[in-house]
Amino acid sequence: MKIICVGRNYAEHAAELGNTVPDEPVLFLKPKTSLLSPGMFLSYPAFTNELHYECELVVKIMKNGKLLQPKQSKYYYEEVSLGIDFTARDYQNKLKKKGLPWEKAKAFDHSAAVGDFIHKSELNLEDCRFSLSKNGDKVQTGHTRDMIFSIDQIIADASQFFTLNIGDLIFTGTPAGVGECVVGDLLEGELEGKSLLSVEIR
Repeated sequence: MKIICVGRNYAEHAAELGNTVPDEPVLFLKPKTSLLSPGMFLSYPAFTNELHYECELVVKIMKNGKLLQPKQSKYYYEEVSLGIDFTARDYQNKLKKKGLPWEKAKAFDHSAAVGDFIHKSELNLEDCRFSLSKNGDKVQTGHTRDMIFSIDQIIADASQFFTLNIGDLIFTGTPAGVGECVVGDLLEGELEGKSLLSVEIR
């Protein structure tokens, strides 16, 4: 199992971090050790002083595939959820300044939290809203219609480079509003009013 993540898939988020809007999906990987399953808490990493949350729609791959076309993508997933791409922002910025890869800031243990999955038939994935709250206050809101690259485009593009396997997860990108979390924070995510995600920082 692998975790495929998409960067800069919302124009406002790209702008808030001073990044350009991409003309193709920006992909990076997290290993399976990055997974933080429902009900688990996140231990604040010792190597960062600026841990950020990034709430995203997550897709679970249900069949093996490679070299797909966008029109085929819908047959490769049935379940979706919300996730948090935890990022050591200070460490990431340091690595970026040196022109170095930034997996250390993105792919560390338990940096990919996922919630409970629901069947995609319960949603209109081209037009649905999701949000993240911190300690009861809403801090991020997103709408799938604002994605630069659709779910089907992302799956097809990823399959040109990585063979998709059953159980793989795809984090489809975060909207604007990313921010810092600290020990004691409770992060909760909702997708079209459905509470799917809850992570405590310890």
